[in-house]
Formats: sequence, structure tokens, C-alpha cells
Amino acid sequence: MKKQHKLLELFWTFFKIGAMTFGGGLAMMPIMRREVVEKEHWVDDDDIIQILVISETTPGVFAVNAATFIGYKIAGFWGSVVATLGVVVPSFIIISIISLFIVQFKELTLVSYAFYGIQAGVSILILRAAMKLSKKVHFNIFATAIFAASIVVALFTGISVIYILIVSAILGLLYGFLNSVKEAKIDVSNPS
Repeated sequence: MKKQHKLLELFWTFFKIGAMTFGGGLAMMPIMRREVVEKEHWVDDDDIIQILVISETTPGVFAVNAATFIGYKIAGFWGSVVATLGVVVPSFIIISIISLFIVQFKELTLVSYAFYGIQAGVSILILRAAMKLSKKVHFNIFATAIFAASIVVALFTGISVIYILIVSAILGLLYGFLNSVKEAKIDVSNPS
């Protein structure tokens, strides 16, 4: 495939994702997964999980980070530029149009009802994406405990999710370090 054709296809795919995403970054996950994993076969579910983790832990908007990472994986620097532009341009166009009519638009009762419906739909999209991606996560007792504790802390305290992510990452690093030390001791005590 010619590079220019691939870049155009990358732009168009992320343009569609950006145009159909309501509700922010995580709401785009099922749409992005369908387009780049199932339809285009550019990445797999493991890549999506890695992109999700990296995009959520780096500064910036999730949609932009995810588009940049996938674009880079597909076509290098120019792929990241084109994918990022593709996901941003629809929002820019829509916001520009809405800003022209914001006062009249905001006062329409039907618009507020539509947003209530969109919020409910987005919640289901996020839940569905989480269920599909959770099949790729390797749960053990430690991961399950971190998962359960994170949910409890997020739901019943005012602690920011960012701090929960940081603490979870540190605990994961400690767990991995302790496992590698434990395995190293077993290898030393059992020379073959």
C-alpha cells in the first residue's frame, strides 16, 4: 500500500472515530477498537490495552494520545500527525458550529434531554468496552485485590482517580520486583 494512501486511510478512520465519539475519551474505546482492531487489523487487543494504559497515564486528552500512538505504530511520525489531526478536526468543526448558536442551542429543552440520553448511552459503551478488554487482562489474586480496592476507594472516597492509578502502579511495580527477587532466589537454590 502506498504511504499516501495509508495516511489518507488513517486520517479518514480517525476522522470517523472523532466524529462519532460523544462523552470523552473512554467513550471512544469501543468505536476505536472496532475500527482499528476488527475492521482494519492495524493493532490487536493487547495493543489497545497498552494504549489505554499509556494514554490514561500521560498528560493530555485520551483521544489525542490514543490516535497519536496508533498513528505512530501504523505509519511512523506522519502517521501520528495524520491520526491526531483526524481525531481532532471533527470536534473542531462541531464546536465551531455550536459556538455560533450556543445561546439558542443551550436553551432548547430537547437538547438537554438528548444529552441525558447520550450520557446513558456513553455509560453503556464504556462498560461494554471494559468488559471486552478485561478478557485480555491477566487477573490473579493480587490484580483482583488492586481492582477491588480501587473501585471501593474511587466510589466511596473523594480521592482522585489519578492518585489511585499512581498507587496501583507503584504496588504493581513492587509486586513485580518481589516476584523477580523470589524467582531469582529459587533459580539460585536449584542449579540445574
